[in-house]
Order: sequence, then C-alpha cells, then structure tokens
Amino acid sequence: MSVVNDKVKGWQGVPFSSVNIKDAFWRPRLEVLKNVTIDVCLSQCEKTNRIANFAVAGGLQEGKFEGMYYNDSDVYKVLEGAAYALMTDRDPKLEAEIDRIIELIEAAQESDGYLCAYFTVEAPERKWTDMEKHEMYNGGHLIEAAVAYYQATGKRKLLDVACRLADHYDTLFGPGKRHWAEGHEEIELALVKLYRTTGEERYWKLALWLLEERGHGHGVGAIWDKPEWGPAYCQDDVPVREIREVKGHAVRAMYLYTAMADVVLASGDGAYIKALDRVWAHTAERNLYLTGGIGPSQHNEGFTHDYDLPNDSAYCETCAAIAMAFWNHRMNLLHGDGKYADLVEREMFNGALAGISLSGDKFFYVNPLASKGDHHRVEWFHTSCCPTNLARFLPSIGQYAYAVTEDGIAVNQYMNSETTLSAADGKQVQVLQTTAYPWDGRVTVTVLPEQAGDFTVRLRVPGWCRGYRVSIQGEERRESAAVRTDKGYIVLNRHWAPGDTVLLELDMPVEVIRSRSEVEANQGRIAIQRGPVVYCAEQAGNDELTYDEFELSAHASFAIEHNEELLGGITVLHGRTSSGKACSLTPYYAWDNREAGFMQVWMREAEDRQLYRF
Repeated sequence: MSVVNDKVKGWQGVPFSSVNIKDAFWRPRLEVLKNVTIDVCLSQCEKTNRIANFAVAGGLQEGKFEGMYYNDSDVYKVLEGAAYALMTDRDPKLEAEIDRIIELIEAAQESDGYLCAYFTVEAPERKWTDMEKHEMYNGGHLIEAAVAYYQATGKRKLLDVACRLADHYDTLFGPGKRHWAEGHEEIELALVKLYRTTGEERYWKLALWLLEERGHGHGVGAIWDKPEWGPAYCQDDVPVREIREVKGHAVRAMYLYTAMADVVLASGDGAYIKALDRVWAHTAERNLYLTGGIGPSQHNEGFTHDYDLPNDSAYCETCAAIAMAFWNHRMNLLHGDGKYADLVEREMFNGALAGISLSGDKFFYVNPLASKGDHHRVEWFHTSCCPTNLARFLPSIGQYAYAVTEDGIAVNQYMNSETTLSAADGKQVQVLQTTAYPWDGRVTVTVLPEQAGDFTVRLRVPGWCRGYRVSIQGEERRESAAVRTDKGYIVLNRHWAPGDTVLLELDMPVEVIRSRSEVEANQGRIAIQRGPVVYCAEQAGNDELTYDEFELSAHASFAIEHNEELLGGITVLHGRTSSGKACSLTPYYAWDNREAGFMQVWMREAEDRQLYRF
C-alpha cells in the first residue's frame, strides 16, 4: 500500500480473462465446471422454478412464486459463472440460453426499476419493510452477473437492467432519504463493480453510504427481533470503522469486509484500513480452520467465540471459504502483503475446492474436518447458494494469480499460465509460468517485456514454505540489493530483457501441524500438510483401519507417491500408524469422491511429541 497525495493507492488486480490457464491441476476442473457444473446449476434452477419465477413476475406466465425469497440470487450467480466461461470459450448454445433467461429477468423488472421476484409476485405491499429479506442481496448478485455478461459479450441488456435497479436504490436510499442496513451484505461490493464498469461515481458512493449505515440502530426485521441473533448476526452492532472482532454469519461478514476494502481501493480513502486490519487479525489468528474454513456453528452459520474450532460439527460453509478468498484478494491488493495471498491459496486448494465433487455435479454446503461416515455431497440444496457460488468462483481463479504493483509485477498464485500485464509505466510485460504445483514446488517464470527495462518482479514465498532457492538465468541468487525479501515476497529488482527466466524452488516436505493449545478440539492431535494441500485420513484406501485407530507419530515418515489415476491425479502420502498398520493420506479437497466412510484431518498423536505450530 502506498499513499499518493493523501490517497491510498494499492496494487492493481489482473482480470482472470487476461490469464490463460494451462495448468494440469486447474485446467481439467475448469473444463468440468463449464461442461458439467454450469449445466447442472441451470437445470436445477429450471427444475425448481427459480427461472420460471421471473416469467411469473413479468406476467409472461401464470403461477405463484416458488421457493425462498432469495432464490433469484442463485440464477444470477449461475449467469455470472456462465459469463466467465464464455470469456475464455464462446459457446453459442450457452449464450443463447443466457439471453433467454435475461429476457425473463428484464420482464420481471418493474417500471421504477425494482426487481425482486418474490415481492413482485407474493408481497408487493411489503417491499422494503424487512431488511433481512435479501432484496439488495439479490440485487447485488444481479449486478455482478450483469457486469460479467457485459464484459464477456458486450451485450448491454442485463447491464441496463442492473443500472436501472441501482438507480432505483439510489432514488430511495442515501443521505437525506430512507435508512437501510441490508441484512445480507453483497450489494456494497457489487455497486463498486458497477462503478468500475460504468464510471458512475454515485454507485460506489452509494456503497459507501450503505456501509456507513451499519451500527447505528437502523436495522429492522427478523434478524434484529431474534434475541439469540440480534444485530451482530448481520454485522450491524457497531459502525464499520469501529469493527474489532469477527462476529455473526460468516458469509455476510466476509462480504462486508470485501466491500470495505473495495471502497478503499475505489475511493483512495483509507478510513477503513485500521478496522480491516483488526478484524483480519482476529479472524485469521483465532477463528480460522487449517483448511481455511470459517464459521464453526450451524446455529448462526457463523462465529461463536475465539478458538471454538470443533471438527466433526464444523459448519464451514463453502460460501464462507469462497468469500474469504474474495476478501483476502482485496487485502493483498490493498497492502501488497503475501500473507493475504497465502489465505487465498488455502481456500483454493482446501476450503473452497472441497465444496465440489471431482465430477462437478455434487456439492458440500457444510465442510467438517471429521466425519464417521455420514456426511456426503449431494446434487442440490433447498438453499443452494454454495453450488452456484462455486459456479462463479472457480472459472475466475485466474484473477488471483498476478497483480500489477507500483514498480512492476507480482506473482501471487502458482499455476501453469500466461498473461500480458500493463505495468505501472504503461509498458506491456508478458509473463509465462510453468509448474507442477501444488504437487511440486518448482516454478519457472519467464518474463517478456515489450522492451528491456528496469522493473521489479515479486514472487510470493508461501507461508508454509520453510526454505527456497531462486535462480535467474540459471545463476542462483542470494540476498542482495537486487534480490531481497519483503512482506512475503522475493523482490527481484533488475534490468529485465525479453526471455529472462526465474526459477523458484520451494521446499515441499511433509509437515506435521499442531493447533494452538487454546483449541480444545485438537488437543493431543496432529494434522498433515504438504505444500498448500491439507491432507486427511479417509476410510477409502485405509480399509484395515477404523476411525478410532488412526493414531500417528509426529516423527512418522511418509513415502510420497504421485498417482495420476487416482482422484483426478493426486499426490498420496503412504505411512504407518503408531500401531504399525499401513495407512495412506489423501488431499482433504478430494474426500468423499470414492466409497462412503470416515474422514479426519486432525488425527490422534502418539505419545512422542515434537512441536510445530500452525
């Protein structure tokens, strides 16, 4: 983060549409997403009348609204994911289907710009009476879908619908108008996206106003009336500038913090930075699972008290892991610190990725860290925010790979990819990345500036990495004025010529992890991680063992075997339990893709102990 003329100036993100992913780990998942998951989600939205609700609201067919009042949002999220897929591979059939749905959405919009199918059909007299009813939450997801589809196709119809809706909000709410504290945050970050697409500053200013409304007693509705929830459930208990602790519903909290960071980056006003830093530390240091999961409680789909991190009852909603990636990506752009990209990586390879089957057609809503065999992915949910969130998260992972810094470029996530960046001085720099990550720590980065020149290349050293080597043009480099480390990055400041190559070798041994002593659920237990991947003991592949027999020594050695035929291609860890029985550990993200059975991330530790803290 730098300050220019009293304005905060962060790094610039790189749109995923500018990143061509050829990665052996991610490319097959993106293909499954496009060819299976998006179609599954669209089919389910059709089958459950989520799409037909718009036709009813628009007077195109008879009927009643079916489902929950927030069901519009699932359609919007699938459209956003489909738009992202179209950015990299235009598909006339998919595009025609989206255009058909957009026609229905446009028909459902009322003459004043209002758009929420439930209220139009079932309860027009109750519009804007209960802040919990997701009216602006739905609208936020519409805006994000509209921006994505416009960027993918250049078609303005859905974007025009989104602008009319945002203008409707701006007419009703704002300084000197009605108060509003949306029960489920989302609209705030969406309005910033709309501003960046249209250039209309009043959109980000409305987002700022909505943030400032929180914590002043304006909340009205079901949340505020529930004594066991109250305003803290939806982050309405204190003004956002005074936030110190993560509270309430996990997804809502992450969307709020994402929006706060977005407003800082859009406005250049750093008023929210101290609050964001405080709540980030509280979340990451006291309320974060090893897998990146957050929100231990089913009761409030969120947080309870510090270090309350049970394993078998962990809620860890998939949407919360995705939203954690959203927030930490913004924090990385804001501060230029690799620790935030570390958390994006943790979600990408663990907490978020676990939410979808390898086949792309079954999903987890809840992601425990232990199961005795009764937790499985399913095809759909009554509340299906998680499948549709995955449909838009995974196609856009390329946006996390690179950033443009004040003096050059940063490589944040390691994957086989290529991109062309506009550096701060306006010159174009092509970057090629070659790696077998996350199974191998060897990464080759080739830099191809349009002309030779002086600039800085930053390579993130992941927080899990205990040692590394870096070579430029085949010559190993040590710490010097031209090669230094700063905020989790190797900083290479030199004269770059087209074709210069950097080789980064990250040590990737098997690591034994222990929790802090305050986490009661993990006392006497250890977990295993290799590189960015958290491992688990799953009954599949361990048929001779029971759930309670899984006990490991912290000094146990593991044979590392990469198996291209197993679970889409994984690295398996083979070892022995403390009783001498053969065992194998597989990546947490891939569990429950074979026969049903137990799973545990934190395993009982044999008596010999050697300290390593997570």
